[in-house]
Amino acid sequence: MTVLNVRIKATKESSYPIIIEENILEKAYEYILKYTNAKRFLVVTNDKIFNLYGEYLRNDNSEFIVLPDGEVYKSMDYLNKILDKALEIKLERKDAIIALGGGVIGDMAGFAAAIYQRGIDFIQIPTTLLAQVDSSVGGKVAVNHKLGKNMLGAFYQPKLVLSDTNVLKTLDERQFKTGLSEVIKYAFIEKTCNAEENYNFYEFLKENKEKICRKDTKALKELITICCKLKSAVVNQDEKEKGLRAILNFGHTYAHAIENITNYEKYTHGEAVSIGMKLIFDLALSLGKISEEYYKDAISLIKEYDLVTSLDFTPDKEKFYEAMKSDKKVSNQSIVFVMPKNRKEVEIENNIDKKHILQGI
Repeated sequence: MTVLNVRIKATKESSYPIIIEENILEKAYEYILKYTNAKRFLVVTNDKIFNLYGEYLRNDNSEFIVLPDGEVYKSMDYLNKILDKALEIKLERKDAIIALGGGVIGDMAGFAAAIYQRGIDFIQIPTTLLAQVDSSVGGKVAVNHKLGKNMLGAFYQPKLVLSDTNVLKTLDERQFKTGLSEVIKYAFIEKTCNAEENYNFYEFLKENKEKICRKDTKALKELITICCKLKSAVVNQDEKEKGLRAILNFGHTYAHAIENITNYEKYTHGEAVSIGMKLIFDLALSLGKISEEYYKDAISLIKEYDLVTSLDFTPDKEKFYEAMKSDKKVSNQSIVFVMPKNRKEVEIENNIDKKHILQGI
């Protein structure tokens, strides 16, 4: 068992454990009751995950709300369904909301917990690779708006994160690769994370590709652990994205625009991110920010994992640009990019000409 303690600005109130272990779902309540004082629970999940794993969280003190599966449902309408259920069962401030699912479920359940009775306990049980390495860690919770992704939300830390590596075996190939996009992101930003240790994650991904792709339990556990340590290091330094935390959005400025103009239906979040990473490397090379050698090596890593790297349609460039300008990271009317700088290093750039931004679209 691996236990990581996330500490936000060294304050006890914002500290919580991430527990990574195979088959931990079988004893989920043992850990939940250890880390919270909650007596009753509202479990938020989707129909697919409910059928696979709902039984592990069913007891006399739990109620379920089962939502449809998909990013398109990450909206105020479905957030209200969670809140309606919480009110219907008379959930109290001393109770808790449990997110059982991927990033969409985690974000919505967390936002509901943040605003219900001004905040109740929240437990993350991520069931996708993407959620285990990224969205379940760090306390960002939100829903989408038709004009932008994650535009309505809060920073609200969970009390506990339980990551069961065994559930990853049920992911289909597309969903697994969706998670790998967020995994590979960490290889490009590791040095800038200012973590206490050097994990050589870029090399780890190169050397362990075969094990990772066949979902070797030991390799996945190490992969998830490193990603969580890197993200925790960043969040500890900058909980509310005042500066450093923006680097976690590497590839996401393009990605969020891709998701927006396709109504969150054509590409998974990870597919949009892998395309976004390719586009930002293209942009960095064209601006002379990185060497051609690094560019080729970085793109080869993305392609080695057989990730999506290009759009299969030609978007309207003006609509695409407007979607980018609607992103929540826009500052002083300028689009903010996390730009590759050197191997494993990135920097924030917000003074790029529109012509260059759109040249690779």
